[in-house]
Amino acid sequence: MNLRRLVAVCAAVTLVAGMPVANAAATPRFSKYVALGDSYTAAPFVPLPEVLSLGCFRSYSNYPKQLAEKLHVRELTDVSCGGADTTNMTKPQSTLLGTAAPQFDALTPDTDLVTVGIGGNDFGVFGSIIDTCPSLRASDPAGAPCKAHFTVDGVDTLLAKIAQTQTRITGVVEGIKARSPKAKILLIGYPKIAPEHGTCPSILPFATGDYAYLYSIEQALNQAVSNAANAGGATYVDTFNPSTGHDACAPDGQAWIQGKDINLLRAFSYHPRYEGQAGVTALTYKTLAGVPAVVTAAEQSAWAAQGRKLAKQAAAAPRLVSPQAVEASLNRGRTSAQR
Repeated sequence: MNLRRLVAVCAAVTLVAGMPVANAAATPRFSKYVALGDSYTAAPFVPLPEVLSLGCFRSYSNYPKQLAEKLHVRELTDVSCGGADTTNMTKPQSTLLGTAAPQFDALTPDTDLVTVGIGGNDFGVFGSIIDTCPSLRASDPAGAPCKAHFTVDGVDTLLAKIAQTQTRITGVVEGIKARSPKAKILLIGYPKIAPEHGTCPSILPFATGDYAYLYSIEQALNQAVSNAANAGGATYVDTFNPSTGHDACAPDGQAWIQGKDINLLRAFSYHPRYEGQAGVTALTYKTLAGVPAVVTAAEQSAWAAQGRKLAKQAAAAPRLVSPQAVEASLNRGRTSAQR
């Protein structure tokens, strides 16, 4: 090898070695992306609202919109809807402003990417937790009255429902494959609502012992989503573990989840803020790219700044729907999920 060629080879090796890990993997390429899911995907009150979907309360800043932009996809069809459960993949969903079509109607044979965030509303699990636990806190502030409430004859009724939900989600994967056989399917997990340790009753008004219970129920739900992905040959995107330190109790700018109070400029109660949607976007993109799905301090800082910017824009925009209307619509979805 002559000297000139040796120098060129060394320079190339040095350049590759110096590349960031994220650039070492090929950027995933998709052209037709369909997003399915519930309110954790739709992102009610995360600024700015997608006006034409008021019945489903989708946001222009939800993770499907952000992911589609990062992937430079040619076409995104986002049919996520607040209050949806797995039955709304194949059946219409009643909303505040009408009826949403079955979400599977958006799937086509040439769809090549599908994300699904579903399961929390099945059998009313999510609604049962947030509607019941705060009201029981006064009866035993230091104990776990909510866990006791849902334990019947030694059996945790919510865990039993989650086991049934896993079967339903596996069926969702099968339904997607039948309609879009070429699609890459990602099942998106739920980020942490409660911290693993500690409490913040002014934000999450749960009895002290019920923080661990809420944590365990969400952990079980995510395991069900993961198991369904494995059973169906889909890819699970873990947002639970990477969201450590970004639960509802975290400081403003770090928290991904809104607490008990609806914030018209940030998020619906107990739902992801802009930071949470951005976090799920990053974790999903990194999973697709085959790089470590972790969140950096620089990313979190940028998301917090963007969240504040969008909140200011939302404050200047007219309010097209009241929080009471949103809550009524989502409660209708929870009720139907319990049937």
